[in-house]
Amino acid sequence: MKIETTRFGTVEVPEEKIISMQHGLLGFQDKKRFCVFQHKEGSPFFWYQSLDDPALAFVVTNPWLFKPDYHLDTGPAIDAMGWDGEPDKLPLECYVIVTIPRGMPGRMTANLIGPIVLNTERREAVQIVLLNDAYSHKYPLVEKKGNRSAMY
Repeated sequence: MKIETTRFGTVEVPEEKIISMQHGLLGFQDKKRFCVFQHKEGSPFFWYQSLDDPALAFVVTNPWLFKPDYHLDTGPAIDAMGWDGEPDKLPLECYVIVTIPRGMPGRMTANLIGPIVLNTERREAVQIVLLNDAYSHKYPLVEKKGNRSAMY
């Protein structure tokens, strides 16, 4: 399937790479189809591109790359996807949405309370909200070391 995007131009997305989100994303409930593009080879960042809106794309990343002790109860996501198999056998990936303030990449943050959980076998995803006071929707991905910034 060919899609038009404002950020990447015309992109070929194989049918088996289309991700279905029955409930959409928070604030974008009417956007139901997405795909994931790697930002560039070797980068920890990806683009979560809407197939329903050419202008809608989010930077996402794997939360464990920046917060190794991140804990995610996948039960609500599994329930929302209607998975009836063994939870331990469900092929899941997790992404968190990254915010990068214009012109200030050193202040990028990740939304750790609203992860996107993806069933890679069925290409279905849900965004869940974690009720965990230890996490923030603005978790800093860059730490300050003296006058320098460093990625975690």
